[in-house]
Amino acid sequence: MIQVIAGKKGSGKTKRIIDMANLATRDSQHDIVFIDDDARYMLELRHEARFVNASEYDLISGEMFMGLLYGIVSQNFDVGLICIDAFKKLIKCDLNETEWFFQRLEKLSEKHTVNFVISISADIEELPEYIKKYVI
Repeated sequence: MIQVIAGKKGSGKTKRIIDMANLATRDSQHDIVFIDDDARYMLELRHEARFVNASEYDLISGEMFMGLLYGIVSQNFDVGLICIDAFKKLIKCDLNETEWFFQRLEKLSEKHTVNFVISISADIEELPEYIKKYVI
């Protein structure tokens, strides 16, 4: 399952996704991974969540970011939820060019039973149709 939290900067997306990750650490029997573009919110997560500062991996494309996600899932079959904050900064391309990404993410989610929650800094009306169906 893929869920998207969309809204303008300052609309509370990061707080919401952190709250979802923290709640999942209490309720889930699976491992929780939280990916961000810096370490700014690392201390707001419960210690049970695995924090990944993606800026440490010099990602230069959406393909590299997808590879990081595949790597996370392949090295730990107990991952049940991956929260991705600051998606537009991590994907490094225009949202209108990310349909392939969401298609692959859906396959990864289904095949390995991993849920994804993604925060995107954009108004819902600005999102491509293939992303709007995931908005919560």
